Amino acid sequence: MDTSSSLGFGHFIAQTDALGRTLLVLLLLMSLASWALVALKGFAQWRRQRRAAAFLASFWNAPTLDEVQHQLSTHGAHDPFAHLTAHALHAQQHHARHGATRLADAGSTADFITRTIRKVLDEETTRMESGLTTLATVGATAPFVGLFGTVWGVYHALVAIGISGAGTLDKVAGPVGEALIMTGLGLAVAIPAVVAYNAFVRANRVLAARLDAFAFELHSFLTLGEAPGATHYQAHHQAHHPVHPSAAGAERVRAVRPVVA
Repeated sequence: MDTSSSLGFGHFIAQTDALGRTLLVLLLLMSLASWALVALKGFAQWRRQRRAAAFLASFWNAPTLDEVQHQLSTHGAHDPFAHLTAHALHAQQHHARHGATRLADAGSTADFITRTIRKVLDEETTRMESGLTTLATVGATAPFVGLFGTVWGVYHALVAIGISGAGTLDKVAGPVGEALIMTGLGLAVAIPAVVAYNAFVRANRVLAARLDAFAFELHSFLTLGEAPGATHYQAHHQAHHPVHPSAAGAERVRAVRPVVA
């Protein structure tokens, strides 16, 4: 009775060696890092969704793209949709004013806007995926760290039992049971990290799909519709390079599809 009452997590920590304590500290650090990432990314995702909803409401209710640009100039771009819109509007205006004067501006206005959209989408994808590698690493390695601690603990327990010569069940089951604590800790660290990783990946996939659809609409507005500052440039360009509207629309739709996929 006294022996069983003395066994437990505290006894395991007290009798373990330097390697066992190192593994415990490693699991603690992995747990702290994963929970910190869950909190930070969860808050960032919630704030991003609120700001995106507010911007999309103002975008679709705006009478013209000039009004959208005025709102962006006043309030700034604080979500992926506003960031994409601001860069696309700037690209359209820049190319309308300066044309293809540099290699970076080569191609038509639609081509330049397409490259800008591609760049912004890549940046937003990278930003959304930041920290997920750490969560995936914790979820994949924490169980093995715990298992390593268990194997190490069982090894020392069996060696101690062999030296003492006491091979009864109570002498074996207690130390071996204590060693299994490390496996439990590894699973306790890994499971929340894996659940959070899957949740964030799904949320990012949904947001990427919405951003994809919005990028296609925005590209259509800027290339097929009326855009701020582009009236004179488009009239001059169409006068010298007439293109059938349906053919131009089909070409631009094909051009943007691979970009926002």
